[in-house]
Amino acid sequence: MLNITEQLSPGGQHDDRLILPFDRRQKSRLRIRLESGEEAGLFLKRGTILRGGDRLLASDGRIVRVVAADEPVMRVTADTPIRLMCAAYHLGNRHVPLQIGEGWLRLEQDHVLKEMLLGLGVQVVNEHASFEPEAGAYGGGHRHHHDDEPAPLIRPPQRAKARLEKAQHD
Repeated sequence: MLNITEQLSPGGQHDDRLILPFDRRQKSRLRIRLESGEEAGLFLKRGTILRGGDRLLASDGRIVRVVAADEPVMRVTADTPIRLMCAAYHLGNRHVPLQIGEGWLRLEQDHVLKEMLLGLGVQVVNEHASFEPEAGAYGGGHRHHHDDEPAPLIRPPQRAKARLEKAQHD
């Protein structure tokens, strides 16, 4: 079986693709099937979260590109920016993984959260789309001071990174 043990920088050429939903892209040890149908073992550094566009190096030298699979998500929109910010605040207060777009939020489907959001006066639509939540302000997601290992650095999604770079230049 092919082993994949190293993460490369995004972009560039690739020989095969690995299509995974977000919950599986958070696992550093995983048995996978590449788009070509070949089985492989994923053995990455613990704490690694794969993003769409990442590239991985296989034991035989092939490069595999990660693709964020479409999955069941909820898209949240609002009539006003303040309502959308309010929704983002309440979701963040619950440590919900959240993707932020221009005028919308995206999160995994959850009927309890959907009811809460509707109660806040925003619109919620179930859809099937790729899910690339924000990495968190400190790069390692939710942590506590008593955690004994430092948080691994997690690369934010490319769209968020580009948005931050644009804001710095404006």
